[in-house]
Amino acid sequence: MAKESMKAREVKRAKLVAKYAAKRAQLIADGDYVALQKLPKNASPVRLHNRCKLTGRPKGYVRKFGISRINLREMALKGLLPGVKKASW
Repeated sequence: MAKESMKAREVKRAKLVAKYAAKRAQLIADGDYVALQKLPKNASPVRLHNRCKLTGRPKGYVRKFGISRINLREMALKGLLPGVKKASW
């Protein structure tokens, strides 16, 4: 389980990226890179990191479900994810 501060930091970054998205696009279109550098660092979408919605785990993120591989396996085995079953061959 990730620390609450780490999860809160990611949420704060996501809000900042959304706030400055239009301004960033305009500055990039104009080619004004000096003004672009004056925006906050965390306003850059590159700094966002996918985290598990349940535990906040930063690694092993499955984009289709928005959760980590560990939670995906547990939920699939319990039958909580419709259409997902354990492979066997």
